[in-house]
Amino acid sequence: MRIHLSSVFVDDQETALRFYTDVLGFVKKHDVPLGEARWLTVVSPEDPDGTELLLEPSGHPAVRPYKTALVQDGIPATSFAVEDVRAEFSRLRGLGVHFTQEPLEMGPVTTAVLDDTCGNLIQIVHSK
Repeated sequence: MRIHLSSVFVDDQETALRFYTDVLGFVKKHDVPLGEARWLTVVSPEDPDGTELLLEPSGHPAVRPYKTALVQDGIPATSFAVEDVRAEFSRLRGLGVHFTQEPLEMGPVTTAVLDDTCGNLIQIVHSK
């Protein structure tokens, strides 16, 4: 068994697609119209057949309070592995990305937390 798909709730799918592709560097995998929304997934360019991230609309009534509570408590919605958190932090900060947590070393793990502009905090992480 392996993880095939994960999702993050986004306020606006088009804004999310631009952020996750143009800024974070993912590539669009699926874009299927579904009425007012789309089945919109992105993947790592390093693993195009790997785990997909669904940019899921925040339309369900439970989503807004859930996302608000996570952000207020500083809890990331998901986590992405990177080769070097400090280098990625610098690259993304140079692109105007807002971080709520600068790189922090915790033993063998380094993390940072960014705002995805779509209502979520996202953690980037690497292990030594």
